[in-house]
Amino acid sequence: MLMHNPPHPGEFIRRVCLDPLELTVTEAAEGLGVSRNTFSMLLNGRLGISPEMAIRLSKGFGGSPETWLQQQMQYDLWHALQRKGEIKVRKFGVVMAA
Repeated sequence: MLMHNPPHPGEFIRRVCLDPLELTVTEAAEGLGVSRNTFSMLLNGRLGISPEMAIRLSKGFGGSPETWLQQQMQYDLWHALQRKGEIKVRKFGVVMAA
């Protein structure tokens, strides 16, 4: 089930992972093995969670990689659905139930 306007996963990471542990962006980036710039872009919603980042987040903060990717998918799908009317497609017939 899609959440109504889900927050970007970066907001969740900052609020649930960094803030309670009082981690700086630099400390978390170093611990995850990514550049500060890359991690900052994720936290600020300019970069999404890739499969590799999902593994890093899982190893660093817990949860499964699938859970981290699910958050990103929900965010991306909700935003795509807001533009649903702009997406023009020729219907071929029903192969899968919607």
